[in-house]
Amino acid sequence: MEKIVLRDEFIKLGQALKAAGLVESGVEAKEMITEGYVKVNGKVEIQRGKKLYDGDLVEFDGNQIQIAKQ
Repeated sequence: MEKIVLRDEFIKLGQALKAAGLVESGVEAKEMITEGYVKVNGKVEIQRGKKLYDGDLVEFDGNQIQIAKQ
């Protein structure tokens, strides 16, 4: 499981996928999210600007990303 440590209060979903290295670009992140391939806390999420906070769990392509504070 990949872990992303928040520098601010939140990170946007598209940015999280890119930061975790699961997509190569913002355009690819947008496509994967809007096509329904990404889940946040077990639910399909289609908003790439969805704000993720401490404790959120993202699932994409068999990978998990845990969002955490420092």
